[in-house]
This record gives sequence, structure tokens and C-alpha cells, in this order.
Amino acid sequence: MSRLSALFVGRVKEPGMYADGGGLYLQVSRSGTKSWIFRYSLNGREREMGLGPQHTITLADARVMATEARRMKLSGIDPIDARKSQRQAKRLEDARAITFNQASIAYIKANRAAWKNPKHAAQWESTLTAYADPIFGDLPVAAIDTALVMKALEAIWSEKPETASRLRGRIESVLDWATARGYRTGENPARWRGHLDKMLPARAKVQAVQHHAALPYRDLPAFMSSLRVQPGIGALALEFAILTAGRTGEVIAATWDEMDLDAATWTVPKERMKAKREHKVFLGDRALAILRPLKAAARSDFVFPGNLPNKPLSNMAMLSTLKRMNRKDLTTHGFRSTFRDWAAETTDYPSEVVEMALAHVVANKVEAAYRRGDLFEKRKGLMRDWDQAATPR
Repeated sequence: MSRLSALFVGRVKEPGMYADGGGLYLQVSRSGTKSWIFRYSLNGREREMGLGPQHTITLADARVMATEARRMKLSGIDPIDARKSQRQAKRLEDARAITFNQASIAYIKANRAAWKNPKHAAQWESTLTAYADPIFGDLPVAAIDTALVMKALEAIWSEKPETASRLRGRIESVLDWATARGYRTGENPARWRGHLDKMLPARAKVQAVQHHAALPYRDLPAFMSSLRVQPGIGALALEFAILTAGRTGEVIAATWDEMDLDAATWTVPKERMKAKREHKVFLGDRALAILRPLKAAARSDFVFPGNLPNKPLSNMAMLSTLKRMNRKDLTTHGFRSTFRDWAAETTDYPSEVVEMALAHVVANKVEAAYRRGDLFEKRKGLMRDWDQAATPR
């Protein structure tokens, strides 16, 4: 044992294997490089285990490593197999040590195809980048705990409750995904029920209900008179949205195969509806008057085409029209509230008819009536009256 000296190890240049004892050898190659080898026999099998280069591993270090290898051999453990297992475990640990930011990117990528709105992924990225990443984006996803989640949420819970609520739900989803993939274990620290609800006030208690800015229905004829003189496809799309009580996304993505001008109907497929149900809209005289010249000049599948070939109008086009009219106090969605107020205060149509016109989910008994078709017949009268109410005087 301990046959070699540090001086000899540093000076020797002749190629060969130089024994230190106990299975430890200094190997000098023909090119002059030096490394440490541990030779041993286990279960009748001769093996050589490299311990590292001499310029990094000193003689003293090599002896310690050889001693540890001999101890493992005496316990019936193959030192080479043990080192392989250790390295595999380290690689697995490193693979699992992804950051929260990496986990959120992977989650969004995995779910992007299932989201009906292409903007959904961008909204997820924006929320997490703005509020979660500065707190724990670079930390391992396995290290995210309640304290870190609370730190991200508390800063905006009272000031921006809607955003904070969405942030919490998105953090929870990412952490659930990470748990399912084996990147973390234990309870989800972003869980609301029975956990964060004990530490944060309910969103309803910190946020008054905020309605979309709506035009009083008595002012609608004057507004429509101003709207009709506005140039551009965005103004036509906005007027059509008002007359049909449609949502922005439903209107800008409308295609000509959804329109039956002879029957005066617009059938929105369930894939584009918020409630995932086909929605049939009766078109009044003015709505048809908007569509007919557009149909005659159509060069696109979309009723309201955008600037790019065969692409729909931008979802900001209607808001831009309102800004051009100096009506920043209004939103496109707010005209649905105008329609609802007008119907409730000036007509005798049942509320379920109005709700169906707005494509809201209603009670089962009304759904049954809708399937028989009578609500659509009633909605024809409602939409005719709305078309008249919106006509400039």
C-alpha cells in the first residue's frame, strides 16, 4: 500500500501502469497524459474503474476514492455500477429541476391546441410573465410554496382582483401539470378552496361588479346616425354587432357560409360560441342592408375582411371606430347591455327570449322550448323591433 509518492507521480513520463497498492494504479499513456485507475475483481469478474486525470485528482484524492471503492466491494456493491446509478439519479434530478417559467411554457404549449381563442395563450403568457415570473419564475417548480404564491397574489389581490384571480388559477394549473409530470410532489399551494380562501378575501368582497360601458338605449338612434357616416369596414361591423346583439369575436369571424340572406338568418356554429352551442340570429332590415353590398363585393370568406388576404377584421377595429367618434366611454360589448336594458324596459318579451337572443345559457325548460323552435320565432319579432329602435330618427 502507498507505494507511490507525490514527487514520483509528478515526474514520471514513461508510459505504463504504476501500482500504488490495493488496486490503485497511475496510468501514463504514450502521449504523456496521466490518470488514475482502480482495478478490482468481483464475482469472478475483472474490472477497471477510471478515477479521473492526475492533473485534477491528487495522489491523496485517488487513495481516498480507492478506499471508498474497496469498502463498497466488501459490501458486495460493484463500484462501477454504483457510480452509474448515482449519475443516472443526478441526471434524473436535473431533468426534474425545471423552473416555474419552463413549466408554464410547457403547459401553454401542451394546451394551446385546445384553447378556442388564439389570444388565450398570449393572455396566459402575459399574466404569468408580469406577476409570477418576477417572484419565482427562475425557481425550481418543485420549490414553489404557499409563501411564494401569496407574495405574487397579495400585491394585486385588492388592486386588480380580476387579474389576481386569473393569475391564481393559472399558477394552480401550471403546478398541477408539473405534479402530474413528476416535477413536484405534494399539495398545490395555489389551491383556493380550503387553502388560499382562508388567507385571502373572496374576490367578490374586494371588487364591485364592473359592467361594460353601455349607451343608454334612448341615445341609440342618435348614436347610430353618427355611426352610419363613419368610413371603413370597422364601422359597418360595429353597426352589425349592435343590430344582432353579437359579441365582437362572433362578428369579426363571421363567414359568408353562415349567412342566409334570403331567410334573413345568421347561424353561428357552436365552435365559435362562448356556450359551445349553435346560435341562430334573425337579421332585421338594416342588418341585411349592411350585408348585401358587402356580399356583392366579397373577395374574402369573411363578411368583414381585414387588411390581410382572407383574414378577418382586427378585434380592435370596432373600438377604433368608437375612439374616432370620441366615444371612448363606450365598449362594443356594452351595446349588449343596451339591448338588454331596452328589451326589459320598453318591451313585453319574456326574459328567456331576450337571454336566448344574447346567446346566454338558460334553464333546461327553456332549452326544450328552444329545440321546438318557438323561441326563435319569438326572437324574430324581438330583433325586428330592435332594428327599428336603432333606426336614426
